[in-house]
Amino acid sequence: MKLSKERYPVSVLKEVQDSIDVRPEYQRPLVWTLKQKRLLIDSILRGYDVPKMYWHRQPDEEQFEFHVVDGQQRLTTIWEFCNDGFALPKDSDPVDGISTAKLKYSGFNTELKKRLHLYSFDVVIVEEAIQNDEEDEVREMFLRLQNGTTLKAQEKRNAMTGRMRAFVKEVAQHPFFESCKFSNTRFTYDHIAAQMTCLELAGEPVSLRDSDLNKMYAEQTDFDPKGNVAKKVRRTLDYLTQAFPEHTRELERYNAVTLYSLASSLIDNYVHQGTEKKLADWFIAFETERRADMEKDEDSRDVQLVEYQRLTSYSTDAAESLAKRLEHMQRRFFLAAPDIELVDPTRIFSEAQRLAIYRRDGARCQLRIKCDGSEKLKWNNWHADHKVPHSAGGKTTVENGQVACPDCNFAKGAVG
Repeated sequence: MKLSKERYPVSVLKEVQDSIDVRPEYQRPLVWTLKQKRLLIDSILRGYDVPKMYWHRQPDEEQFEFHVVDGQQRLTTIWEFCNDGFALPKDSDPVDGISTAKLKYSGFNTELKKRLHLYSFDVVIVEEAIQNDEEDEVREMFLRLQNGTTLKAQEKRNAMTGRMRAFVKEVAQHPFFESCKFSNTRFTYDHIAAQMTCLELAGEPVSLRDSDLNKMYAEQTDFDPKGNVAKKVRRTLDYLTQAFPEHTRELERYNAVTLYSLASSLIDNYVHQGTEKKLADWFIAFETERRADMEKDEDSRDVQLVEYQRLTSYSTDAAESLAKRLEHMQRRFFLAAPDIELVDPTRIFSEAQRLAIYRRDGARCQLRIKCDGSEKLKWNNWHADHKVPHSAGGKTTVENGQVACPDCNFAKGAVG
């Protein structure tokens, strides 16, 4: 990694805004308060030392010439102030006898503008990283430079390298999150997406604390975004999006992960096609009942709802809490929807069943999607197919089985 140092006066920083990306994917969102922004402008006017910035030079074909590694808040504050985005406080002390109280940039006289424009920042330029390991160094630099600031755990994970980080970033863009009440402030969607992925990896309720998610990111750097776990996460979120196609205020941070676990279990173990509306109607009714119960006097409240409420308030990311909340949701949901059937636990036809199906169907394909069924199939070149799909409640029985040639069976899967 090659570093060089340059000096940029504020007057130049104003002009090069379009060539600087302050939000590369590893950066955190803008978090400075108005007080912090005002303090920076006041420090510049008084000539106080402000920490240097770090920029990463990009290849010529990229949209931006630089990505900001460190200095995001300072840069955006300068640009915002110079566009009259905020005023200095009413109790600001004069700068060399010049009052700055309640002034915006447009209210500055020539002397104040000169002080602002001529103030120069030291900028360390990280030259273009060609190799992947050099790009990793840039991310490591970002984490180290932020070490003394209040980065949230998910903001740190967002700057980590590896396929797990990339997969969580992808999942965080899923439309389901737009249906939730909570916003993506400081990578909240990424945090919830990481928890959902962690649950799917484990296949059961597990601890979802920051330390557990950090471990997942570290151990799953080679995570397969096309593997079974990734497919299951997407499939479950697709199901939830069908259940909640519009913004739903009942979808809070504390219940989104538990609801995901319930949906994931439905997909794995039950005939779930067409149950999306049932789940949504039940969930909204459940949340309405829970909120109404909280308004009752203590002696009149539902004991089970009191316990559920306690579990959503304390140790919410602990394995035991997640398991008990899921158990509570499952019990109430299946009481409200008793007609939902379990899928047949046996998915694969036995050799005896296969032989019976093969003889009954005369070794000829019954699907006839890609073929006409006239050719007699050899024993080592056919599939035993469920007439009623297993996922739709079809049983793994000879009666529900049929001979299918590989081409037709694959075509059936593609269209259904």
